[in-house]
Amino acid sequence: MKILLCHNYYQQAGGEDQVFADEAALLAARGHEVVRYTVHNDAIEEMGRVTIAAKTLWNRDTSRAITKILRRERPEVVHFTNTFPLISPAAYYAAKTESIPVVQSLHNYRLLCPASTFYRDGKPCEDCLGKAIPWPAVLHGCYRSSRTATGVVAGMTTLHRLMRTWQRKVDRFVALSHFSAEKFIAGGLPASKIVVKPNFLAPDPGSGSGGGGYALFVGRLATEKGLETLLKAWEQLGDVLPLKIVGDGPLASWVAERTTHNQQITWLGRKSGPEVLQWMREATCLVMPSEWYECCPKTLIESFAVGTPAVVSRLGAMAEMVQHEHTGLHFEPRNANDLASQIKRLVGDPALSSRMRQSARQQFEEKYTADLNYEQLMNIYRGVMRPAAAVNCPTFRPQETLRQPCNQDTTHDNSNIDSLAQPF
Repeated sequence: MKILLCHNYYQQAGGEDQVFADEAALLAARGHEVVRYTVHNDAIEEMGRVTIAAKTLWNRDTSRAITKILRRERPEVVHFTNTFPLISPAAYYAAKTESIPVVQSLHNYRLLCPASTFYRDGKPCEDCLGKAIPWPAVLHGCYRSSRTATGVVAGMTTLHRLMRTWQRKVDRFVALSHFSAEKFIAGGLPASKIVVKPNFLAPDPGSGSGGGGYALFVGRLATEKGLETLLKAWEQLGDVLPLKIVGDGPLASWVAERTTHNQQITWLGRKSGPEVLQWMREATCLVMPSEWYECCPKTLIESFAVGTPAVVSRLGAMAEMVQHEHTGLHFEPRNANDLASQIKRLVGDPALSSRMRQSARQQFEEKYTADLNYEQLMNIYRGVMRPAAAVNCPTFRPQETLRQPCNQDTTHDNSNIDSLAQPF
């Protein structure tokens, strides 16, 4: 099968960029012909505001570039990871004009929330969910703290709602969790076009021992990650369990200052992927106190892969992925007392900890391996191909858990062309 993978890179590398690379490698390793079309948001620095706004709504340059690739390569399916802001929904129209099916992954909530996070003022916010025009976000300047910039994003989603782009030009949306699928349906996406496929981890890192005697936080040092709750909990815990923090971000200096007052907390800074996995193998538990609706955090999948239970906020996909008292423990979001209580419980019950380590590893083997993810991805592609190649592709049904269980690589790096739109 020949697949065109399209992605708009962010200026600060993130999880979506990694998923794009992971899925491309997964397909190529299994003999498929992978063609890439990429743009980079660094190109925005050379554009004026009016140009950026216009391209966000409808990028003619990107549409023409993708049309040329489609006519030359004739892929059987086009899969978009991120189109925001420079690829724009115009790319869907290019693919449909060439009668090629379109798959769009939903890695964030951009189509429902201009900020993409459903998070404002330190807590989840759904003020724009279900609104034809997301005016609350514009009022609050939710995207980049700018009403003007937010207005552009809101204009893009409003325009394409009116054009029924999401209903008519996308054949399948790929949500990362049932939680996020429910949100997109509530926001207006057709349930019949949504499938659930989580992220995956390859290669398999194997189980760890968990003998390091510490808790581990891995993530961007930002407000929505729940760092205030995390550090308050460790102020209460005393010497119950040391905490190691891996990551960098806007709150780095604040975290560094706070750790000087508590010898039980160590900030390790940014670490490479292999280093993170090694710290995770030996951790007693992973702690994820996020305060926003995480879609499918790869950190959790890594934790499961090495057999490390996770203590997470009872929120969003985290509560869906981590089964309380089975693969980890839940605590009330933004409640440092409850987090501290769950950590004490885990440390004080070695039998429970041991059972959860085994269950976490089993969860990885049952849901998040490369082989399983490949089967899911191929089911999605075959389900949108017409006519003879199509197979039954299960679409989203509320409260139902879906279990779905080549090698020329032509890269088209069009960094000078613009791209600015994400799924919905």
